[in-house]
Amino acid sequence: MHIAILGGGLMGTASAFFLLTHPKAPKSLKVTLIDRGAIGAGATVASFGNVRRQGRDFRQMALAHHSLSLWNRLEKMLGCDVEFRATGHIRGVFHQEALQDMQNFAAAAQKHGLDLELLDQADMRRRFPFFSQDAIAGSFSPHDGSGNPRLVAPAFAQAAARQGLVIRDHTQVTSVTPTKDGFHIQTPDGIIAADLLLNTAGACGRQVAAWLDESAPLTPYGPQMGVTEPLAHRILPVVGVWAHRPADVIYCRQVERGNVVFGGGPREDVALDPGHAKVNPMTTLHQIEALSRLIPALQGTAVIRTWSGCEGYVDDMLPIMGPSAGHEGLFHAFGFCGHGFQLGPGVGAEMAELILTGTSLTDTSPFHIARFQDETPKGI
Repeated sequence: MHIAILGGGLMGTASAFFLLTHPKAPKSLKVTLIDRGAIGAGATVASFGNVRRQGRDFRQMALAHHSLSLWNRLEKMLGCDVEFRATGHIRGVFHQEALQDMQNFAAAAQKHGLDLELLDQADMRRRFPFFSQDAIAGSFSPHDGSGNPRLVAPAFAQAAARQGLVIRDHTQVTSVTPTKDGFHIQTPDGIIAADLLLNTAGACGRQVAAWLDESAPLTPYGPQMGVTEPLAHRILPVVGVWAHRPADVIYCRQVERGNVVFGGGPREDVALDPGHAKVNPMTTLHQIEALSRLIPALQGTAVIRTWSGCEGYVDDMLPIMGPSAGHEGLFHAFGFCGHGFQLGPGVGAEMAELILTGTSLTDTSPFHIARFQDETPKGI
């Protein structure tokens, strides 16, 4: 059996690893990972690195719980440190409208297995004194944290390569066509024939699906990210806000070297070809102002680097994940709407289970591409 994976980000590399290490993988299994660039150099490396369940759509919560259990074991599984740190995730509240949002989410989250510590203003000042005194409340998820987006996809790819993964990076795919036995993947170097195909092509996933007559309402956008100079270490958890308006979103984390990584605010349009996203300097200025209001000690801090990337956003803000609605042997896992980093290991394990056994570890039915196709996905 030959499985081809299109897309070498976290979803694709994690899927390759779990396919090759699955206890029910056939001895004849061959997996080829294909990416038009370097492994992990697309949406994954542009990520903030947030490993959070707080604020997540409840339809993703079971998958997020499973993924967190894998994050906690990744160093042992992959044989290297991907800098996952369960420092906790704190979200501050600065407006009454957002306070109601937080309380509603926390109450509903308990039913989905997520218990949050709700903090009043006095708790916030005592436990997280770096916050502005304008914070009126907050919620803390102690087991969440962050990982290093630059390390995790290459680590999965290298671990999978030790199990036999064939990596075809810097390989442009120009078309995919179904055959009676599987799929033909056209590249400048010739055709790669595969029995099964997994589409983890991120923002390009819509194009891969379209080659096979499946549609998905997906738009590419670029996140706006930055990092400060190294500072004295005072911020342990990942920090965010309960923002009642998208424009008010700001988040940051301080890495062990002292730099503060930050993001938030509006995203920029990106052309899929060539797929290079640019930072809007005005957005960076607004982010710095928002950071200073959030954490006053960051006022006047120097920003040493900014970056962006190409992420895929589905119209209903849910990923496309599961079997094809029209082709046996075709599977999708793309369009994670800027919220996929935490889910990555879990997505890899889910796709391996689905491809090799036909069953799912958690309920992925809300994510099937069939919701856009007016028919039931095959294999379910």
